Amino acid sequence: MEKKSSKNVVVNISKDVTIIEVSQATQKFTSEIYLKKNVNGSIHEINLKSFLGLITLQLRNGDHLVVSAIGEDCEEAVEEVVSYLS
Repeated sequence: MEKKSSKNVVVNISKDVTIIEVSQATQKFTSEIYLKKNVNGSIHEINLKSFLGLITLQLRNGDHLVVSAIGEDCEEAVEEVVSYLS
């Protein structure tokens, strides 16, 4: 059975952090990593390793997200993503 981990986060990205850096930071993990965001009442979930998916979400400070991961290193992956986004 695969390991799973998830965490809620409110986006608070400094101007020095780009979505490219967030996407690149996730490439070292074997887990699949997802971001889930409610956009006008519709839930959007993207694979965080997909740069195009990140652009589609149009993250802004104050956004409420669920960061989740599935795989052997899921807990480490979620913690690293949360640290980038908050």
